[in-house]
Amino acid sequence: MTAFAQAERAALADALLAAGPDAPTLCDGWATRDLAAHLVLREHRPDAAAGIMLKPVAGHTRKVQDGLAAGDYPALVERVRKGPVLLRPFDEAMNVVEFFVHHEDIRRATPGWSQRPISRGYSQSLAKNAQRTARLSARRFPARIEVGGPDVEAFTVNPKQERTVTVTGAPGELVLFFSGRQSSADVSITGDDDLVARLRGARLGI
Repeated sequence: MTAFAQAERAALADALLAAGPDAPTLCDGWATRDLAAHLVLREHRPDAAAGIMLKPVAGHTRKVQDGLAAGDYPALVERVRKGPVLLRPFDEAMNVVEFFVHHEDIRRATPGWSQRPISRGYSQSLAKNAQRTARLSARRFPARIEVGGPDVEAFTVNPKQERTVTVTGAPGELVLFFSGRQSSADVSITGDDDLVARLRGARLGI
């Protein structure tokens, strides 16, 4: 059993503390305190977590998240670091992408960021998740998307579409791209200009 999510959880908590509560993130409208509150809500408040995906209860989710964000910041980050004990066996399945993406949301919101080293094992885990993320988040894009790159087994999204665009990058960059961080992901995109522009500006993410 791997523990990439647990290691990333610790790194994410460190980044949250180092940045402080009011630092920018790539999440539109969220400072670091809001991001930390989202992570705590997701794992500790099942009554409110449904609103992350379901619009009818999104108001309740915002209210709970705002309340968490307004509290003691170091204590909030400590809750992120510890996580719920009962869910720890599922940490890898639930959080390996979540924590990687949100760690980069903090890092890449600051000018001068650079890609960090990723171990081969972690890279392979992200590569598998990149495929799942892409197929879910870009399933409505009106073209075939051919995806590949270093340490990535080539795969196709929307194979029945006639027109084609190609996205190439390292596993972590592909995860970020298909999680809706197109402008901050280091990938190359080739294809017809209109498709490339449309994919760069598409509302991706899950």
